[in-house]
Amino acid sequence: MRNTDSVPLLSVIIPTHKRPKTLVECLRFLESQTIAKQLEVIVVSDGHDEETVAAATKRKWSVPLQFFEIEKRQQGVARNRGIRAARAPYCLFIGDDIFLDARACEEHLRAHETVAKTAVLGHTSWNPNVQITPVMEWLERSGWQFAYPAIAQFSQRFIPEEKQHQFTYTSHISLPTALAKKHFFREDVSLYGWEDVEWGMRLRTTGIRLYYHPRAKALHDHRITMDDSMRRMEILGVSVVHMAKMLPEFDRMPHGWKRIAYEIASLLPTTAGKHRKAFLRGIRQAEKELRIPA
Repeated sequence: MRNTDSVPLLSVIIPTHKRPKTLVECLRFLESQTIAKQLEVIVVSDGHDEETVAAATKRKWSVPLQFFEIEKRQQGVARNRGIRAARAPYCLFIGDDIFLDARACEEHLRAHETVAKTAVLGHTSWNPNVQITPVMEWLERSGWQFAYPAIAQFSQRFIPEEKQHQFTYTSHISLPTALAKKHFFREDVSLYGWEDVEWGMRLRTTGIRLYYHPRAKALHDHRITMDDSMRRMEILGVSVVHMAKMLPEFDRMPHGWKRIAYEIASLLPTTAGKHRKAFLRGIRQAEKELRIPA
């Protein structure tokens, strides 16, 4: 389903996987955008799911919507399918659990009018309706989930080039579609995590800057318990080893003195210490499987 009467200004690309109810809410927030008539929404289901098909296609949405399914791969492959279908001059990547403020899409376009040929990062915080847990508060405050506190000083400015790849959060980021079509996401990454950082490294290498525009606001509708966060950190530990094996220049893998510091800090009975311990546990697991010396 697509609107062929006019060319949209912004293509909103949403990879999704078996979260039909959350997807419906995400789409309802898009219907409430101040520039809803200038949008096209592209939903890509990562794997077949009848409930997701019904959620996206068996109801009438007030925004033009294209829906695609791919064989189960990963979010980067789903985003690439959306990029190929995008018709607008700009595209916005969000997750299916990202609920945009009514002015968010308009703010992304305003930012692009200010800074040409760049990527624009919006601001995301937890949705209070999910009953925010203590670990969620810590993740936001410490920057272990989304490190917005670390870039608060760069509001409506460019994030320093040497660190911008750490903040290319594909849950809420936009860029000119022509650039997105030149810089697709890797499709040989099968494990969760880090594909957005790797993508950000390539954007930086080609001179594409990252502009932080916190006026584009969103809520993250995802409740996380301490156990959830520990599992996520362990998975990130596994995937960081695989990513570093593919890309020797990948800088998120702790080596040398940084690895030693992680080991020491992981002994502390703090929330940060517990997260480091889980991350290192994943690293050791992957190193053992790949027979990589620690």
